Amino acid sequence: MYEDFYRLTGRPFQLTPDPKFYYDTRTHRKAMAYLTYGLNQGEGFIIITGDIGAGKTTLVGHLFESLDSSQFVFAKVVTTQLDADDTLRMVAQAFGIDSNNLDKSSLISKMQRFLETQYQAGRRVLLIVDEAQNLPISALEELRMLSNFQEGDRALLQTFLLGQPEFRDKLALSPELEQLRQRVIATHHLEPMALEEVGEYILHRLKLVGWDGRPQFTEEAYKEIHDFTGGVPRRLNNLCSRLLLLGALEEVDEIDHTLVCAVVSDLKADNTPTTGPKHQMEYSGQLSGRGPMAGSSFKPNVPPKMAQDWHDRSAMPPMADAGYVTEAEQEEILRRLNVLERYVKAHDRTLKQMLELLSVWIEGDGSEDPEPVKAAKPGKRANADDV
Repeated sequence: MYEDFYRLTGRPFQLTPDPKFYYDTRTHRKAMAYLTYGLNQGEGFIIITGDIGAGKTTLVGHLFESLDSSQFVFAKVVTTQLDADDTLRMVAQAFGIDSNNLDKSSLISKMQRFLETQYQAGRRVLLIVDEAQNLPISALEELRMLSNFQEGDRALLQTFLLGQPEFRDKLALSPELEQLRQRVIATHHLEPMALEEVGEYILHRLKLVGWDGRPQFTEEAYKEIHDFTGGVPRRLNNLCSRLLLLGALEEVDEIDHTLVCAVVSDLKADNTPTTGPKHQMEYSGQLSGRGPMAGSSFKPNVPPKMAQDWHDRSAMPPMADAGYVTEAEQEEILRRLNVLERYVKAHDRTLKQMLELLSVWIEGDGSEDPEPVKAAKPGKRANADDV
């Protein structure tokens, strides 16, 4: 819709990773240098980590687009909670290797023959494993074992592991992954964009779809965009897509601070649950004629049973100002807490005496029974039935 209004040839802020829209921020430039170095080494593991939506997949996609497909064969695996054997089968299928009805040893032999065939044809084989933080240690060990395949002094497979920050912790803190750690030849963690990069990023993507100066973004808008998204590319894409949509609906040629705040407010509302306690309370107030929504025709998406429960509660006496209970209920709660506290203290003293006597008895010859434990006398004895 907004593409027509702003005369764009495509969607500049789609959420699906597209290497065409790659933008070379400082952190991406550094990551690309590490990737290129690792690729030239031709062996081991290259690790790229970053928060959700940081641009890991786009980064690696951009690198692979620059490679000569006649010299490289690469496949991508997006992992879930797979065990070691399933991980091997997914890798095989990603390379087009039939793994049906094969046991593990046969599958590994078939994968080795595939790698040797590619090497003899002068092609290097690259494997990209996305969402690597989901892999159990056993699956990571299987990937390491695949890196053992070599012809002479040349490795037959090089692996890129892409993951969220917790993958760094798993790799650094797991003793079982020591051999894999020794195979890592390059690693980088993608950081969010800085404020000054946000405007450049937005204009870069707009220009790739025929932007002719409409719409313009104000400096205040850029700051608000950065504050809300934290400089994370996917969050930024989501916000900017909504900004262009609202801008087209309002038929404006300038995206300013006011428009950004309006969209941010909408996005926050989108992420607010409609059946949580806050909304249940509002619905209760509406049904009982009290509260901020009293008299309103708006009806939140609350299940009928839950709505009836809150309606029944609305018939109770007005709530105390301090905490949603009546004063009498507050006094009863305090009384019960006081009784419970005295009850626990009395039992603590009894238990302590029991342990002391038992310790004396154990240190002796154990031939005599310990003296009976006398219950502590805390004054007025707390009764569990009072609680």
